[in-house]
Amino acid sequence: MSPRGSKKSTDAQPDVYTGLLFISVASLIAGCIFLALELSKYDWSVPG
Repeated sequence: MSPRGSKKSTDAQPDVYTGLLFISVASLIAGCIFLALELSKYDWSVPG
């Protein structure tokens, strides 16, 4: 009998935490886009 948490590397499937990770990354990207759109209303530009 194999240990409880052991799986073959070919049987690895995304779990709920992987889905939450992708949702949080997408939310961060969307937040950055909305922030840039909001700042563009005030003629803000990236210094450099």
